Amino acid sequence: MEKGLIRLSECRVAFDGDVVLDNINLYVKDKEFLTLLGPSGCGKTTTLRIIGGFLKPDSGDVFFDGVRINDVPPHKRMVNTIFQKYALFTHLNVFDNVAFGLKLKRPEGKKLSKSEISERVLAMLEVVSLKGFEKRSVSTLSGGQQQRVAIARALVNEPKVLLLDEPLGALDMRLRKDMQNELKQIQQDTGITFVYVTHDQEEALAMSDTVVVMDLGVIQQIGTPEDIYNEPKNAFVADFIGESNIVDGIMRVDGVVEIFGRKFDCLDKGFEPNEAVDVVIRPEDVDIVEYESGQLTGTVTAITFRGVMYDIIVDFHGFKWLIQTTDLCPVGTKIGIKIEPDGIHVMPKSKYSGMYGDYSSYSTDYEDISDVEYDEEEIENV
Repeated sequence: MEKGLIRLSECRVAFDGDVVLDNINLYVKDKEFLTLLGPSGCGKTTTLRIIGGFLKPDSGDVFFDGVRINDVPPHKRMVNTIFQKYALFTHLNVFDNVAFGLKLKRPEGKKLSKSEISERVLAMLEVVSLKGFEKRSVSTLSGGQQQRVAIARALVNEPKVLLLDEPLGALDMRLRKDMQNELKQIQQDTGITFVYVTHDQEEALAMSDTVVVMDLGVIQQIGTPEDIYNEPKNAFVADFIGESNIVDGIMRVDGVVEIFGRKFDCLDKGFEPNEAVDVVIRPEDVDIVEYESGQLTGTVTAITFRGVMYDIIVDFHGFKWLIQTTDLCPVGTKIGIKIEPDGIHVMPKSKYSGMYGDYSSYSTDYEDISDVEYDEEEIENV
């Protein structure tokens, strides 16, 4: 069983009267890759700063390995931090950048010998795939190489926890994806607990053991990437993690939900009879069928080729859905759709209800998405 390492209990932070963290509770396991995910201003970086000791909560407690550390300064915590700006020493080469912290006086009062420092630095450079770069100036390195130097410098001190505040933000997309894989491999190889901050949902899903979704200073959901994606707790999580069609529904009975006047079998239970709910349907879970045999029918209003599939926008009588399909459906095509029970996720209504899920303005790719006119007689087909 994995051991608990960090716990935040009822932590609250306000700046100039504005609440940034609203009494959050968070538990981080030892050797875990945990990601704090959310939009700008959600409180994720503030949470990271509390763990690192750079910010003290207005109220609440921070525990490390069972010991309260609210008053312990950053340099006395077994935690290192990597920021988006790596803050490397440009006048030092790669070796000396990584060795910098090892040359300082140790907490126990003992300094490492030159041979011990060299051994640890060279071992860490091999971990981050920079063996042979010892004498290179950091200013001659690529962005990805500089980031690996920053990681090596942080890890060579053997922290229990590494905090990473959007460290890939300055990298291009291809390098960013490569570094995601490298970071995950480094975390698994070293066994160090990583607490990672990002607003990139794909990054969070690809790298994490646990994802913490935040908004407005509140933790909205904690779970594995699979749980977060497949079982979102509310409309905010469903919209923020991947693409989602989110429509109003009525849970008639357990296992039967009604949307657009049609009843669908689903797997959800535990709701009151005829309870108003939010219904999430992922774009990849919608099957396109002949118009006459569809559970719902609509008209294609926009299409974008994405390489292996098409993103199409379909108007179901004023509410526009995103559907991802390998079938080419030109604009103006009338289609039917079918959805299997496991493709429907039912959520309780929340303060986020009605705010997400309509793709009337999906992205800049869809510059002109017009409303489609329907004959009144067609409503009977819904």
